[in-house]
Amino acid sequence: MSASNNGFPARLRAPLGIAAGAVLLRLLSGVGFANYDTLYALAWGGQLSRGAAPAYRVAIAPTPHPLVELLGVLLYPLGPRAVENVTVWLGFLALSACGWVIYRLGAQWFGHAAGALAAVLLLTRVPILSYGVRAYVDIPYLLLILCALLVESRRRRAGAPVLILLALAGLLRPEAWAFSGLYWLYLMFWREDPPGARLRDRIGWDPPAGRRLAELTLLAAAAPLLWVLSDLIITGDPLWSLTNTRHTAETLHRVTGIANVPEYIPRRIGEILRPPVLLGAAIGGVLSLLWLRRRALVGAAAGVLAVLVFAAFATVGLPINTRYAFLASAILCVFCGAGVFGWTRLEQGDPRRRWWMGAGVVIVVALLAYAPSQYRSAHRELDKLADQHSIENDLLALVKDGSITLRCGPVGVPNHAPVPLLALYLKTSPANIVSAQVRPIESGEYLDPANVQVEEDYVLDKNDPHLPVSVPPGFSEVRSNRSWLLFRRCL
Repeated sequence: MSASNNGFPARLRAPLGIAAGAVLLRLLSGVGFANYDTLYALAWGGQLSRGAAPAYRVAIAPTPHPLVELLGVLLYPLGPRAVENVTVWLGFLALSACGWVIYRLGAQWFGHAAGALAAVLLLTRVPILSYGVRAYVDIPYLLLILCALLVESRRRRAGAPVLILLALAGLLRPEAWAFSGLYWLYLMFWREDPPGARLRDRIGWDPPAGRRLAELTLLAAAAPLLWVLSDLIITGDPLWSLTNTRHTAETLHRVTGIANVPEYIPRRIGEILRPPVLLGAAIGGVLSLLWLRRRALVGAAAGVLAVLVFAAFATVGLPINTRYAFLASAILCVFCGAGVFGWTRLEQGDPRRRWWMGAGVVIVVALLAYAPSQYRSAHRELDKLADQHSIENDLLALVKDGSITLRCGPVGVPNHAPVPLLALYLKTSPANIVSAQVRPIESGEYLDPANVQVEEDYVLDKNDPHLPVSVPPGFSEVRSNRSWLLFRRCL
């Protein structure tokens, strides 16, 4: 029997395609580096590897992400550069895999053409591409949630495989805890009665028996328990992540609260998808729910839950950030694919095919008309990221040649942005990298932007507290490059 007959190449098709997609995305984007939040998690993982408690209490520290900290622990022996490079490539692989999973979901619900279009749309959304390029945790989180949805779509009430994926996602973002809890309730209370059964006949206590019930319950609770336990051990406060995230959101003037949900959640989704995809998703959603209802229900339910969970977390003070709308946006990409190609799932000769094809033509025209604008937006964003990466490389050049050390004391920086990068590469606590926005240093080394462009471009956030800063008194310039001036004072 040939390899093709026993399915061996088929098993390799997905991983090889995902790997090829990651390489292509890296080449097309032209840039790749780890963002502030991810660098902090990797630096904290380095602290754990050295037997030290992660410095969660530094100013403007991000929310901890236990799974990325574990990655930092595992990669620590490879050295800082390899830690960041591996993380960045894992980010590109996760981005590529998101495209593959969206394709599989679209293909299963509405046909291969719909899935292919959905994948292209997802991977060309500027915010998603931008966050993937910078190895944000939100991309692997999105991948794990989409994988769970794909597993459940292929085999209803799959149980443990779905909960394992959601548990891993729950160590990246706490929204997955809600999905785990809702899925556990579904397994416990939703009966698998024949199609067409009334809702009241489907709902009732119908739990799995014995040991399986215990396993499913443990899996559903695993991520929040591990996260809370981690916070308790490291900070003494089991709710540290929640309270710190609220505090940071207030400091950076992020939009939060249930009152802002009706305005800002649609706005965040619109920022990702842009008008033509929103139009296509609306048409695809309506037509598929009307004429392919059974195929569309799982995706529609997942999309509604994604928005409801997003809104629920906003009510407890978490920010309404664009990246938290990635899941809902990904599902809407599938419905946009349905808007163009969902008619292929109708029977030949069905008169509704013609109407649906006409709607699909309208969507395609809108997508093509908007494509140049989308390209320019992506080009501007990637150019901006390339500039930031160049500034970081100039900073790391001073670390590599031994100019930046901790021999004379802490390293001062003009704002919060360089803190986790230097902590990772100097193999030290982020507490030893001091932002001048927090307090001046009296000895050690101080990095000052070499020009106005660096001063303006290399900041954490436009709402990051900005105070007038200058080189501390008594420090003398010892080194410089095109982006940075290095000053030192040893007492």
